[in-house]
Amino acid sequence: MSQAQAIDTKLTCPYQPGADERKSAAAAAASPARAKRLAKGGITIESFSLARKILRSGGTKQAGFMAELVDRATSKGAQPVLFQEGEVHQKQRTATARFFAPRIVTTRYRDVMNDLADRLIARLHKKGKVDLSDLSLDMAVAVAADIIGLADKPLDGMAARLNSFFDQGVARKISVFRKAFNAVRSNLNLLGFYWLDVKPAIDRRRKAPKEDVISHLISQGYNNQEILTECLTYGAAGMVTTREFIVMAAWHLMERDQMRADYLASDEAGQIKMLEEILRLEPIVGALYRRTQKDLTFEESGKTIHIPAGTLIDLDIRAANSDPMAAGECPFQLKPDRADTKGSAVGSMSFGDGNHRCPGATVALQETAIFLNRLLRVPNLRMAKPPKMEWNTLTVGYELRDAIVAVR
Repeated sequence: MSQAQAIDTKLTCPYQPGADERKSAAAAAASPARAKRLAKGGITIESFSLARKILRSGGTKQAGFMAELVDRATSKGAQPVLFQEGEVHQKQRTATARFFAPRIVTTRYRDVMNDLADRLIARLHKKGKVDLSDLSLDMAVAVAADIIGLADKPLDGMAARLNSFFDQGVARKISVFRKAFNAVRSNLNLLGFYWLDVKPAIDRRRKAPKEDVISHLISQGYNNQEILTECLTYGAAGMVTTREFIVMAAWHLMERDQMRADYLASDEAGQIKMLEEILRLEPIVGALYRRTQKDLTFEESGKTIHIPAGTLIDLDIRAANSDPMAAGECPFQLKPDRADTKGSAVGSMSFGDGNHRCPGATVALQETAIFLNRLLRVPNLRMAKPPKMEWNTLTVGYELRDAIVAVR
């Protein structure tokens, strides 16, 4: 069942050259089909309006990001907030909201972000040529680690361990032996993340609590395994996805001289609006999976749509973000003024929606704005080598590596 709006985008777009400016379009089209997951009666939703109604209905549960595996692993314990539903989820989101509130982000974490950005740009000046995906990983890991409570020690090793663990989702044709090796390596990195990063942080917070996620979880009676699972959840959301967005946004801005100039001439609020448009065009998480917990009925475009209980729903975020009924004309083009003309983040579901909307949206946008504001002011900056793009089956989205930026 596809609910995409039947509108001819050629008629609404004033020009055709470069009509599709999504850098990830080809990779998405060539990515492994999601049909296998939907073979037993699942449906795909491409309409922005209908996807939002489903996410706000309260009648579904998480079915992506290894939900079934997490259900089994946490059957007798507290589930990570990503997989909680109902009153339990609402209480946890309310309790942790103070770590992600816009006022807190723009005050408490700004100094951390500014200092990080300065140090990373200094590294670029010193070396003359760096991989932007490495800089973005360091930026994302350090900010997320501060919020979680993992930032009391050098982060280089932790970044490598997390990167290796989440790398297992990349779609590559590899041998059975290589798959087995990767599985062993992933488990070793998970153990390393626990013993070298999470366990020491838990021990420190038990002795001296701080205003961070780990201290909060300890106060709620979470055991070490449950805290590890939460740290992985926040790691995926706060580190992996933000890393990719920083590189993608830099790629677009470095190829557009006028947009880059406008970005640097704007205040932070204006820069974030431009970043939101890039994220609308190039969402990091390309699909959200939900399973209905009860029969759902919606009115959409003059039709009544029934979705039975137990149905697996593939919410196609890439398609929803490009729905012209929400995004307006030229939905496959990057229009920096789109948000200015129709409101902030128009037609964008890149951070999800409903009670599971990403709580770290403000963090991700602000740290990206601060870092790129520093990076794009570097004199004689150029992209010596565009990033290599791979597809991640876990996020149903792209990964960008080997994005070499240099100073002439």
